Amino acid sequence: MTQASLAATGAAAASSGRGRGRRAGSSLRRRQGWIAWGFALPFVIVFAAFMIVPIVGSFAMSFTDFRAQDIRSPFSVDFVGLDQYVKVLTDPTFLKSLTVTGTFVVVGIPVTMAVALALALALNSGGGRIVSFLRVGFYAPVVTSIVAVSVVWRYILQPDGLLNSALAIVGIHGPDWLNDTTWALPSLIAMAVWRNVGTLMVIFLAGLQAIPTDVKEAAMMDGASAWRRLASVTLPMLRPTLLLGAVLISVGFLQFFEEAFVMTQGGPLDSTLSVAYYTFKQFGFGQYGVASAASYILFLAIALLSLLQFRLLRTKD
Repeated sequence: MTQASLAATGAAAASSGRGRGRRAGSSLRRRQGWIAWGFALPFVIVFAAFMIVPIVGSFAMSFTDFRAQDIRSPFSVDFVGLDQYVKVLTDPTFLKSLTVTGTFVVVGIPVTMAVALALALALNSGGGRIVSFLRVGFYAPVVTSIVAVSVVWRYILQPDGLLNSALAIVGIHGPDWLNDTTWALPSLIAMAVWRNVGTLMVIFLAGLQAIPTDVKEAAMMDGASAWRRLASVTLPMLRPTLLLGAVLISVGFLQFFEEAFVMTQGGPLDSTLSVAYYTFKQFGFGQYGVASAASYILFLAIALLSLLQFRLLRTKD
């Protein structure tokens, strides 16, 4: 046998071996894929049953006149197109809830972020056991039930509650905080700020500790003041962390419900009626189509606000 024929035979054998190896590898990847899907299948089923199907169903429901009496015959409802959205957007009560929610967001988010950043800066510059204790103390409201927190704050803000009793000591006659149209919403905002500061404080503290120390030391050696270092070094390098905190807190503030439900029931005179509470009440009235349309308007507001925050706080190359 010539050398050429031997080489050709060897090349054919090598090619055949590589082909068998590729087929074996492909078969192994398929088996691993099926095994992975087998483990994931229970979650996929639960997620589809309790998330995807309700989301798709509510979206379809928002284009129909579906009401409580139609539950027994859901396929007999009429398709009304965008009528439910028009009905919601022309409802004075819904427009009032939009104003309330907007005020809650526009005031609450900046105040929460500013307080959380100030606390994070203070804790980041400190040390010792007292700092660890303060971290736990500020974060404690986050892990406490919102209903329990709301009940406690409702007692604090009563006409004869703890806050007015403290004000009376210095000769100030406090208002009926939760039954006054002027003070009801600011009271809920104050409680929301107090409860959510801990979450952002932990996030901001992690971001501050990730800033390289040599950058701070270089700024100090250049003679930059504390405010200058904060504005020119700390905040620019903290932009991704600020973005994360803003998006997380915005979703919660736009959907605020428990505070109003437990403390004011949306009153007085709808001064604390949020969009989420409006949607809840529409479901209670049996207006499922209207409630679904309102919920998707709220979803659109959350998406638009998140996009705005990404544009304003994203890292610039």
